[in-house]
Amino acid sequence: MLKQEIINSIFEFAKKKVEQHENYHNSLELEYQRNKRRVTNPPPKEVKTPIHWNANRKHNPYYVLKHYKKIGTSIFNKLINGEYKPHQPYINYVDKKGGGKREVYIFQIPDEAVSNYFYKKLLSKNKHRFSSFSYAYRNDRNVHYAINDIGLDIKLSPRTFVAEFDFKDFFGSINHDYLFDQFNQNGFLITEFETNIIKSFLVNMVEGKGIPQGTSLSLFLANIACWKLDKKLEKEGLRFARYADDTIIWADEYGKISKSFEIINVFSTEAGVKINALKSDGISILSKEGMPSELASYKHYVEFLGYKLSNEHISIKPSSVNKIKKQISYILYRNLIQPLNGETLKSVMIPGNNEDRDFVTAIMQIRRYLYGNLNEKMLKNYLNGSYKRLRFKGIMSFYPLLDDEEQLRHLDKWLISTILNTLKKRKRLLLKWGHLRTDQFPFNVNGNDLIQECKVRRIKGKKGIMEIPSFLRIYQAIRLNVITVGIERTMNPESNSYDY
Repeated sequence: MLKQEIINSIFEFAKKKVEQHENYHNSLELEYQRNKRRVTNPPPKEVKTPIHWNANRKHNPYYVLKHYKKIGTSIFNKLINGEYKPHQPYINYVDKKGGGKREVYIFQIPDEAVSNYFYKKLLSKNKHRFSSFSYAYRNDRNVHYAINDIGLDIKLSPRTFVAEFDFKDFFGSINHDYLFDQFNQNGFLITEFETNIIKSFLVNMVEGKGIPQGTSLSLFLANIACWKLDKKLEKEGLRFARYADDTIIWADEYGKISKSFEIINVFSTEAGVKINALKSDGISILSKEGMPSELASYKHYVEFLGYKLSNEHISIKPSSVNKIKKQISYILYRNLIQPLNGETLKSVMIPGNNEDRDFVTAIMQIRRYLYGNLNEKMLKNYLNGSYKRLRFKGIMSFYPLLDDEEQLRHLDKWLISTILNTLKKRKRLLLKWGHLRTDQFPFNVNGNDLIQECKVRRIKGKKGIMEIPSFLRIYQAIRLNVITVGIERTMNPESNSYDY
């Protein structure tokens, strides 16, 4: 049974990675075909393969898929003989938000499949031991459950004491002796065979510390390492949410919240994970604007996992809003400004007869970014009950728990304003090249008229293609879906790999 399960795991992993690469290839082809329709000589399509494929052929999913049975049989024999050790992983260095580099270990596909197989086995046996306030790397919890719990709790009180601590190099610092002590002390169901498999994935870590980021077993080990911390917080009656090393703690009383610092400090010493003083806000009071505060350190919202949480709303956090704005601005620039911004015009489609195909393309790309594969008609039919089910994949599906409609209205206004400013600049650039388009659409309308005209204008006989997308409209559809079928069936499948 183990042999076939290992073989199946390798097959599924390789197949998934092949599908990911082919989806990437298909997206390049679609972009290339779009460019061909827009310009005479589009840049050639360049299909890149991950650099680690060159390190060893077992990083290449096409090779592994072809030989998965033979590879799986070999690994099974090594497992039962106690000889299995994962191959040296490829180390990729990823920029950290606060500066510096993070090491991400990319194991060969067969080793990654073995890691995932044992991760699932260990999680299925032990998830009942984990705290209900631990939300990361589980199949019964996710990012949005954490947001839901925090948001509901802090809205119940006009003032809440919060503690926020950040750990320095959490994955790279966990002490192995401390980690393995947790195996035996806290009722986890882990066999000696499984322990040896875990240890084999830690041999590349130096000085008896650290768990490699990039392999499934490390996800299980991260929760094991924090088990004692979670239980101490629970014992003190503190409410908290932990997603890996991202932890926020809150309480109605200062006496309670002050105990959280002592608990965090003890965990830091025992586990070998240092508190990052520069990025830790410590203890603050969270209150509505205008409320008095007896603490010098107070705030009106906290940020957690891509969200901004206050006593009144769940919103998109400011840095994520900026990312969204930056992407939309780039779409507009790439389609409407960049082609006219060079020293010469080369294969540029000049708008005429009240038509600007590049503007249509930009609107469609913004919609795709916000909505995924949905269009305006689908959204409206879903909201009025004509459609019973939608699947959400755009950037807004990473935020299914929003309730800050004012923020979304502001984003809608920003979008219109940015489009108008881009069109003004496009009009000036066209005039520079001798093309006066002042009296032609879309250069001859203001904000409200632009919204209405784009809504009713037909492209190839169809209405709605040019309708300007709306943050508020996609939010309303997502919100309805959350209420109807729940968070998990609404959220973007990649939510738990958050970086938004």
